[in-house]
Amino acid sequence: MSKNIVVIGGGIIGVSTAYYLQKEGYNVTVIDKSNMDSGASYVNAGYITPSHFIPLAAPGMITKGIKWMFNASSPFYVKPRLDIDFLKWSLAFKKSATKAKVEKAIQPILDINLLGRDLYEDLKKSNDFNFHYDHKGLLMLYKSDKVGEEEWEVGKKGIQQGLKVEHLSANEVEQLQPNTNLNINGGVYYHSDAHMTPGVFMKEMIAYLEKNGVVFYKNETVTDLDVSSEKITKIVTDKREIEVDEVVLAAGSWSPKIIKKIGLKIPIQAGKGYSINVKNDTNITIPAILCEAKVAVTPMEGFTRFAGTMEIAGINNTINSKRVDAIANAAKNYYENVTISSQEKENATCGLRPCSPDGLPYIGKSNSCKNLTVATGHAMMGWSLGPATGKLVSEIIADKKLSLDIASFHPDRKF
Repeated sequence: MSKNIVVIGGGIIGVSTAYYLQKEGYNVTVIDKSNMDSGASYVNAGYITPSHFIPLAAPGMITKGIKWMFNASSPFYVKPRLDIDFLKWSLAFKKSATKAKVEKAIQPILDINLLGRDLYEDLKKSNDFNFHYDHKGLLMLYKSDKVGEEEWEVGKKGIQQGLKVEHLSANEVEQLQPNTNLNINGGVYYHSDAHMTPGVFMKEMIAYLEKNGVVFYKNETVTDLDVSSEKITKIVTDKREIEVDEVVLAAGSWSPKIIKKIGLKIPIQAGKGYSINVKNDTNITIPAILCEAKVAVTPMEGFTRFAGTMEIAGINNTINSKRVDAIANAAKNYYENVTISSQEKENATCGLRPCSPDGLPYIGKSNSCKNLTVATGHAMMGWSLGPATGKLVSEIIADKKLSLDIASFHPDRKF
C-alpha cells in the first residue's frame, strides 16, 4: 500500500520534494496558503550557486548589520524588535558567525549546491520540461579595490574547493560582457554557476505534478496537527482534514509557526528580498552580483531581473520603496546604459526567505516526531537547493542511501 505524504508548502522546496516523492511511487499532496504564483520562489534571482559556499552568518556580518541597522536602504537591514524568537535567533546568529564555524560549513554548502546543479541539469535533459536554464557562470563585480580583494580571497577559497574562478580586470569583464557600459574596477568570475527564470520553472513543475497525480490544495492554511505517540496522524486546514503517513515541512518562513503546534522549535527569521523586472533590452548576458550594493542581476526569459536586499523584519509583505530605490540606483551605478522606469519600480515584488541562524538549511527528521521530515531554512539559496533538498527528502522517507551527508543540516542542531 502506497504511503500518503503531505508536503506543507508549495515553493521551490515543496514542489521539488513532491517531484521526487511521486517518482518513488507515493501518493503526494501539497498544501500551500497562497495561490502558488507569488513569493520567494517566484521573485528570486534564479541562481544555481556553487559560488555561494560562505554562509550568511559570517564573521563581520554582525558589525555590518549594526552599522546598516540605522539605514533603511542598506543591503542587510535588521529591524530591532522585542520578540523572544527574534532575540534568540540573533544570539544564535552571533554564536554561529565565527571563523571556525564558517570553515566547517563550506563543504556541506558547496556539496549540496553542486548536487542541486546536477539535478537541474538532469531535469532539463528529461523530456518532461522545457524551462530556461543557462550555465554561464556568475560575475562578482566590484568598484573598490578593497572589496575586490575581499572577493578574490573568497574566490581563492573556491579554487581550493575545486571550482574554476578567475580574477578579471575591468577590461576583461568588458570583453566577456560587452555593450553594457560597466562602471567597475574589476570582477571575480565563477564558472560554476548557472541561472534560470524561476516563474517559468515553477509553472512547468506544477503542471507536470498535477498531470502525474500530485494533489494541490492552494489557498489553504494549516491550522492544526494531530499527534499520537510521536507521530502526526492528521493535518487540519481551514478547509479539510487529511490523514497522513508522512509529513514534509517545507513552508519556508512560516515553518516555525506550523511546527510550534506540536511543540517543536526551529529557529528561523524571514529575510525579505525585493526584485525589479526590466523589459527593455539591457544587453546583459551574464548574471552578476554588484558587490558593494549586494544586488543580483539576472538575464531571464524576456526581461532582466535586479534583485536584492536582506531585510529581517518579521513576516510581512510590505514593499519598502527606499529599498526598491536602492536596487534601482545600484543598477544605474554599475551599468550606465540601464534605466529603470518608475513604473518598473512600482511593479517591484518581494518574497520572504527563511533564514536559519547559521546559514545552513534544516533537512532531516527531528528526533521529536517520527514521521516528520523538515526541509526549510534555505535563506538565499532556496532556488539553488530546491531539487537537492527534494531528492534528499525522498531518500530519507524511502529509507535509501543518501546522495550526500546531511549531518550539518540536522533540524535539532543546537546553536
